[in-house]
Amino acid sequence: MTYAIIEAGGKQIWIQPGKFYDLNYIKAEPGDIIKLNRVLLVNTKDGVSVGRPCVKSAVIKAKVLKHLKGKKIIVFKMKAKKNSKSKNGHRQLLTRLLIEEILN
Repeated sequence: MTYAIIEAGGKQIWIQPGKFYDLNYIKAEPGDIIKLNRVLLVNTKDGVSVGRPCVKSAVIKAKVLKHLKGKKIIVFKMKAKKNSKSKNGHRQLLTRLLIEEILN
């Protein structure tokens, strides 16, 4: 089983080829091929490569499938005894990536 752990959008994500993942918004058009080079760990048939902090030779090729919005989050702020309330909503912009291959 080939997998890698990457850093994208301030998060560490366990990825495998052939699966898709939702990351923070990436400025690319749907259908574009992008390369992710912040690879922290790669596990292949040959063995495990651990970076310090990144594996220099490892690159992840991914295809941008689409852009979407995440689940709506309600932000409610209230100050007690001051009659002050504020209710806002937020939907995070996301990009869905299909991992094509892990190059080591």
